[in-house]
Amino acid sequence: MTPQSSTDLEQRERFAKRVFEAASEELNGQSPTDSPAQIDHGGRRLKLPYFALQNALAFIDACLIISASLIGGGLYQMLVMGDFKNADQLLGAGITAALLYVLIGQAGGFYDLRTAFSKKKDVGRIFAQWALVSLLLTLLAFLMKTGASFSRGSIICFGLLALSLLLLSRRISKRFVATAVAEGQVQGRRAIVLGTRNELATLGVDELLERFGLTEIDRVVFSSNGDARFSMTEDESSSLDQALSIARERGANEIVLAFPWNDTRKLELVRDQLRISPLPVQLLPDRRIRALAENPSFRLRKSLSIEIQRGPLSRAEQLSKRLVDVIGAALGLIILTPLMLLSAIAIKLDSPGPVFFRQRRKGFNAKQFPIFKFRTMSVMEDGAIVVQARRFDPRVTRVGRILRQTSIDEVPQLLNVLFGDMSLVGPRPHALAHDDHYGDLLSAYAFRHHVKPGITGWAQVNGFRGETARVEQMKGRVDCDLWYINNWSLALDFKILVLTCLELVRSRNAY
Repeated sequence: MTPQSSTDLEQRERFAKRVFEAASEELNGQSPTDSPAQIDHGGRRLKLPYFALQNALAFIDACLIISASLIGGGLYQMLVMGDFKNADQLLGAGITAALLYVLIGQAGGFYDLRTAFSKKKDVGRIFAQWALVSLLLTLLAFLMKTGASFSRGSIICFGLLALSLLLLSRRISKRFVATAVAEGQVQGRRAIVLGTRNELATLGVDELLERFGLTEIDRVVFSSNGDARFSMTEDESSSLDQALSIARERGANEIVLAFPWNDTRKLELVRDQLRISPLPVQLLPDRRIRALAENPSFRLRKSLSIEIQRGPLSRAEQLSKRLVDVIGAALGLIILTPLMLLSAIAIKLDSPGPVFFRQRRKGFNAKQFPIFKFRTMSVMEDGAIVVQARRFDPRVTRVGRILRQTSIDEVPQLLNVLFGDMSLVGPRPHALAHDDHYGDLLSAYAFRHHVKPGITGWAQVNGFRGETARVEQMKGRVDCDLWYINNWSLALDFKILVLTCLELVRSRNAY
């Protein structure tokens, strides 16, 4: 590398660092020039979701076309004929034209936010799309024999007014989007960026948002001081652990990789290590590919990023599962409140100590949370060593033995479901000490954290309930949990809930 290129690289690194720091301060509600005493946490502006803007632009265009149909056609009839008769027909024509225009725009990438971010004018595209819509409307009117219902003057006024409004709307929307991005009001998917120093130096925060819809919450330099081709070096493993830890603590939506595409072996190693995370992983185009894509002679319709790992559940699946969890947990707490009160009184009368037992467990993305259970033992273990309950365990109290055999001790976990730490159905969470122990013995153990843990699960209804004295027993439980994750559906959750009720009646594995 020449001295000039080395200096240029350092300058770009410093520039990227300043941009990143400024963006981080903006995300935290602080202007880069504000001192801590000047921060007004109560005055933060509402963030606009990145992908909601795309739908908003399409919705505005549709409303303008419908309005143009009614206003243009209505004004013509009022001025020329002195009466406004066929408002319903004009409304139908406007709705049809709006649907056609939006569908054509969606298919051609007209509402892609990269187009909205672009400074290139879209006059030609708007003219072409509206001309196509006009031809399609004429064809539909001919086929349905409704052309005689519309006067030519009304149609001309409608077409000219709609075209004018669409041109004006696009100009205003581009200014609005540019201003919103400049002021940090657009919120993309929260992402941790992991990459080499050279790639990160050329990747700006604005580019991540405009081109990929990502809001960078932190970036981690992938330190590579060795040339290990078949395994991760200590520095590389440390970088990955740091990225995973930040993603877990700050609630990232995905992990983004910025690596040279020609280093395929390193990419494979990183991908394999990131499989323990449930977050989607996206590989961005490297600086050479991005430079090639900026060539005006090329026309890109889709993003060049590659999804190398998808989340176990889509956003719609997560919402549907969460809805069932909230409704089910709320109903369960209402119905079981008398039983919980009786259990609490019995525990206090039977032995000294608190009613509830709290212990740290790992949930989605290995994030720790306190699990709630009725206390059934005379000890409250939550450290580096946690001894599993065994048959005729002397630590179990008299009331505790009944609660454990009937699984009533698990009822308070409905609170964990309402809090969002757990689900009604999912892999059962284990004590931290057991997670560390079995995580070293079973390579697939960490995959259990790809979904929220559950009060019951596929493993429990298949006989893997209670003590796991042998590694083979835990392996069977993990295999069931992985099958559940890979085959999840709401129908499967309902099936497991029904089977759990039947299992509670006949099972004697809990003690």
